[in-house]
Amino acid sequence: MTELTHEDTIAKDLSTGELELEERASLRRVAGLSTELADVTEVEYRQLRLERVVLVGVWAEGTAAQSEASLAELARLAETAGSEVLEGLVQRRVHPDPATYIGSGKVRELFDIVVATGADTVICDGELSPGQLRQLEAKVKVKVIDRTALILDIFAQHAQSREGKAQVELAQLQYLIPRLRGWGDALSRQGGGGGANGGVGLRGPGETKLETDRRRIAKRVSKLRREIAAMDTIRETKRGRRVSNEVPSVAIVGYTNAGKSSLLNALTGAGVLVDDSLFATLDPTTRRAATTDGRTYTLTDTVGFVRHLPHQLVDAFRSTIEEAADADLLVHVVDGADPAPEDQVNAVRQVLTEITQRRSDPLPPELLVINKADAADPVALARLRHVMPGAIEISARTGLGVDKLAEVISNRLPRPEVVIEVVIPYTRGDLVSRAHGDGEVLVEEHTPEGTRLRVRVHPDLAAPLREYETNGSPL
Repeated sequence: MTELTHEDTIAKDLSTGELELEERASLRRVAGLSTELADVTEVEYRQLRLERVVLVGVWAEGTAAQSEASLAELARLAETAGSEVLEGLVQRRVHPDPATYIGSGKVRELFDIVVATGADTVICDGELSPGQLRQLEAKVKVKVIDRTALILDIFAQHAQSREGKAQVELAQLQYLIPRLRGWGDALSRQGGGGGANGGVGLRGPGETKLETDRRRIAKRVSKLRREIAAMDTIRETKRGRRVSNEVPSVAIVGYTNAGKSSLLNALTGAGVLVDDSLFATLDPTTRRAATTDGRTYTLTDTVGFVRHLPHQLVDAFRSTIEEAADADLLVHVVDGADPAPEDQVNAVRQVLTEITQRRSDPLPPELLVINKADAADPVALARLRHVMPGAIEISARTGLGVDKLAEVISNRLPRPEVVIEVVIPYTRGDLVSRAHGDGEVLVEEHTPEGTRLRVRVHPDLAAPLREYETNGSPL
């Protein structure tokens, strides 16, 4: 028999999430690589190899604290992407400068800071137009990216499933199309259709490089949309089976890094990846759970949200987020230790509202859950109790309040509507099992004739049970 090594023993003890976390940690970007532009499908596509970055934001609305919080979040996003943040700048403006985002004076200051710190990348806290990107890069002499490109890069790093990778690629291509470059002197434009500037022998060589790039990307986008639509069909089929079996569903939603995956593990023991980083979960995970009174339901961990989530990602992940909109209950997880939890709640609700605008059905009922209560400031918790009445305080890490949350979920889920009394022969143990799994057993008694049940079930299960219905005598 082959003797297990120490490493094999350790690997056996690791859960799936821990193995993912170990693998992800081993694939961090290596320090010393320079940010570069890589040529992909004959277009200049920005591959992010971030090292030493300077952050730039424009405070055009809200309070100074909100502006600083947004830049702090951008720093966490940059660190999640594998970069080192050297400096952060915020400019107070009525609106971003249409040419360089921050204005000519601030550009000179930014250039001096880039030179002094040795930064190789500037990250702007907003979505830049193609013109702003080009002009800012030309003036600061290093690569410039915006918040949207940064989030897309993080999603590309963390996507695991085929569906997740396809959704991220679709979002990246949608972001890339208006930012294609290639109208340089070396690329010929088409000639006119006639006269001195056109005609036989005088036309251009056909499509320009930019047009070729756009056509190829458009074909790839169409293919990705078809693939995602096919995956949606599979998802709808699985969801349809759960609906036909009348299995209630609960979706865990919330801001990124609020502790959704930790809560899923605490309620079900799923062992999914838990990482103290932004967007650790992109692929939704569904697990079976049971209420305190024995009823079965499904619990789904969904992708986290963030302020100013790129609309390309919202469109690409629409089917995934709609998993939450089809649930019977939304468990909205809030980071109680965050300095501005109300802003997180508003950002999540804004994305959910955007997703459901095309739907006729309203959003399911919401249960607010304040996570990380063990790390939150007591004064902040007291304030949250006032502004979020009815919220459940828990700590998914320590287990504080998780039992109470499970009980509240049990009470909030829809209950079967048909009450029936039956005597099921012992040869039909499958029906007894379904009554326990899909219904709510009120009374159970074992008799010589079989198992006597008073059970609350859905109509589809009531039909096969009626064959064994009693005359209504009390159990």
